[in-house]
This record gives sequence, structure tokens and C-alpha cells, in this order.
Amino acid sequence: MTGAAAPPPASAEVPVRASVVRYVGLAGAVLLAVAGYVGGALPGTTTVRVWHSDDGLLTVVLWLVGTGLLTGGWWVLRRGAPSTRWAYRTAGLWALPLLAAPPMGSRDVYSYACQGWSYGQGVDPYATGVAAAGCPWVDAVAPVWRDTPAPYGPVFVLLAALAVAFGGGLVGTVVVLRLMAVAGVLLVALCLLGLARAAGVPTRRAVWLALAGPLVGVHLVGGAHNDAVMLGLLLLGLLVVVRFPGRPRPLLVAGTLLGLAVGVKVTAVVVLPFAVLAAVLGRFTVRSVLRDGGWLGVGAVVALGGVSVLSGLGLGWVGGVRHSGDSEQWTSPPTAVGMVLDYGGELVGWRPAAVPVVRGLALVLLVVALAALWWRAWSELRGLNDVRRRVVRLNAARPRVALFGAGAALAVTVVLAPVFYPWYATWPLVLLAVAATRTTWFVLPCAVAAFLTLPDGTNVARLVKAPGAVVTTGLVVAVVVWGVPRLRRLWVGRDQPEAS
Repeated sequence: MTGAAAPPPASAEVPVRASVVRYVGLAGAVLLAVAGYVGGALPGTTTVRVWHSDDGLLTVVLWLVGTGLLTGGWWVLRRGAPSTRWAYRTAGLWALPLLAAPPMGSRDVYSYACQGWSYGQGVDPYATGVAAAGCPWVDAVAPVWRDTPAPYGPVFVLLAALAVAFGGGLVGTVVVLRLMAVAGVLLVALCLLGLARAAGVPTRRAVWLALAGPLVGVHLVGGAHNDAVMLGLLLLGLLVVVRFPGRPRPLLVAGTLLGLAVGVKVTAVVVLPFAVLAAVLGRFTVRSVLRDGGWLGVGAVVALGGVSVLSGLGLGWVGGVRHSGDSEQWTSPPTAVGMVLDYGGELVGWRPAAVPVVRGLALVLLVVALAALWWRAWSELRGLNDVRRRVVRLNAARPRVALFGAGAALAVTVVLAPVFYPWYATWPLVLLAVAATRTTWFVLPCAVAAFLTLPDGTNVARLVKAPGAVVTTGLVVAVVVWGVPRLRRLWVGRDQPEAS
């Protein structure tokens, strides 16, 4: 259940000299930082700066060239950096210019700031948009999100309020929010080695894919997205589960971490069923899953419920999540299909309003797909119960199967969700980096997604709405016709990844 083909052995020759890749990527990161200062998501630049300023062409050129260099360097070594230490150092080097740049690729960090300010003023961010709440920094927020309730969990609302308290003004708050995002990325970095070794994946490849990619540098570090905090908590919780299966106290701690991750972004909830599989020690039975997985569940429920109650926000965040899909963009496959159906209907004088219908069907399909992924993981582990030396085989297979299942679940969630932004692709990326043996199928989409935004937060998808919807719908049809019958090759691959 880890993908069909193993990566090349550690002795395989690096396609180009590693030093060339390192400095090509660094040049790309520097160009991106410069583009951020020339035309990034700076406070006060509420218009689409790229199209309405004299330096618009320069901004676009700097951004595209920088993205191309950074993405190209990452892609060249996708089969593995020369060493794990080299991968860590290079990823850190590439992140430095982006750490010093203004917010880029999105204006979401200003939404975080205003939501934290609203909560600090006693306003419920799940009931009132930041404009109505009277946030003094509302002009920096993207217009589409000014009247929208917060779609994030109570854990992150509290963190945003803490950032406002420590930051004081807008710039200080943004700095604190970025430091929180960087802390999340560092937490991911600390967990990669243990998770990759547990799954039998080369650490030099896992670290490179998870940390050096443009989506991580530009959006998690540069954009200060709260996805970084979610992923840090998620991976730490999974590492505790993998290290201490069957042990109640560590599993309670792991459940708490996973519950806090859900409290940042609800998307993390799809990982919990697979974490339960990783928590089982010994033979896989219904009883053992309920016994060991129960500790995880208790920790998660207590953590999430406790924060919801103690913050005074209750379950309002559940309703806020619905507004995350208010924007309609073809980068979400279900939305693209609905848009094409609407375009087709307009040609014959009828508008079917297909987008919400297709989105609803996609959510039903998502539930089915997640259940199928879990059942496949459960069946594979159950199948090892009766083989010779089953304890050894089970202990080796458990983290590999569970982590890959969690990564695949996040990938399916991203594909079938009603809305997609490039940083969403980091969710499956960091887990598949430590668990999958074949990589192109998830690395290539991440590389493409790196080109979907401009430094001021402009969504490129808005500029090519109809063509993008048609192309995405064509890809959906191609996957259904050609890809689905071949999924078993990826799903049931038996080649084992090399040891790190």
C-alpha cells in the first residue's frame, strides 16, 4: 500500500552537481523575495498591484523566474538529495530569503490578524466578519474575506489572538504569525527522520521532498499560512503514535496533539482513523483497534473539546468551515466540472447551477474514498496476522501502511474538496514524502501548483477561468477513463522502499 516502485538505490548518481542545484534554488528564492518587496502582499496594497502599477511587469518576471528556478531545483533531486544533512541545510538556505520577505502569495495572514483582533475584543469570529467587527487592519484583508466568518478551528483563533497581544500593531502581529508558521515547519523537520525510518523510506529523499519544495518555502514560510502549524502538530502526534504503539499514556499525548491539529484546521481529522491503525500493537483485531485507538480518541476529543469550551467559542467553528468554499475556482476538480456544466448549459440558454451539485456529489465520493482507503489499510494489516513471524512483519508494516494511508487520505481530500489553494497541497506532500515509494504522482502536481499565485496574492486561476475549467475537467475525465483501472498498481505495490 505504498506505491508500486521503489526509488533508486542510495548509490544512484545525482542528475546534476548538487552544488549547482543548491545555488540555482537559492537564486530563485532571492528573486521571489525581491518580487515580494516590489509587488507583494504588503499592507495597504489592496488593489491588484501586479496589473495597476508601473513595476507590474518586473514583479511578474521576477516571480515566474524565481518560481521556475526554485521548483526546478527541487524537481531535479526529487529522487533524493546527496545526503539527509545536505537536504536539511539546503532547504534551510532556500528558506532564509523567504523568511526575510514580506507576506507573499496570499493575504490570508492579514485575515488571521483581524480574526485574532476580533476575538481579543470579545467578538465571536465565527459569527461576524472582520469588517463588521471593526478590525483596524481590515483594508489589508482580501475583499472576498472581509465579511466571511473565520473558517479555522478554535486553537488557531487563540494563537492569532496571542499574536495580536504580543505583536501590538499589524506588522508586529504578522511577524509573530510568521514565527508561528516557521515553528510549525521546524516541527515537521524534526519529525521527518523518525517517520521516514519507521516507514522504511530514505530520509535523504523524505527531507528533500517535504522541506525544499516551493510550496513550503513560499506559502508556509513566506505566506505564514496556518497549515504549517497544523502539519507540525499532526506529524508530532503521528511520530508519538509510531514510536509508542499500544502504550496508553503516550497515545493520550498523541491524541491530544492530533486533536489540537484538528483545532487549527478541521482537515486534519481525516488522518485520525489511520493514526488508530498505527497505534495498534500486535495482532490486528477489532478489540485491539478499539483498545489502542480508544486512547487516541480520548486524547483528541478532550483536547479539541477542552479548547472549544475554555475559549468560549464552543462549536461555532463547525459552521465557519462552510464558508471556506465561498470562492469558486477551477483549481478544485469538482468545481471545475460544475463550471463546465454551467458553461454548456448557457450555450443552450439554460443555467443548471451545477457547481453546488457537483461539489455535494464530490463530498459523498470523498467519504466513500476515505472509507475505502481505511478498509484497504486495515485489510492489509489484518492479512499479516497469520503469516509466519507475524509480530516482526506487523511491526514493520504498521507505520508504513498507516502513514501512506494518511497521506493518501489527505491527497483525496485535497482533490475532492470544493476549493483548492496551492498551500493545500502541502498536506499530503509531507506525509507522502515519508511513506510513498513512487513520488512523481504527487510531486508533479505540487510543482504545477507553485505557479498558481502571484506575490500580491493574485490567484492566477481567476485570469483563465473558462480555459482552466475546461482543462481541469478534461484531466478529470482522463483520470476516470485511464487512471482508475490502474490504481491497483499504485495501491497494491509490493516493492519495498530502501532503508535510509
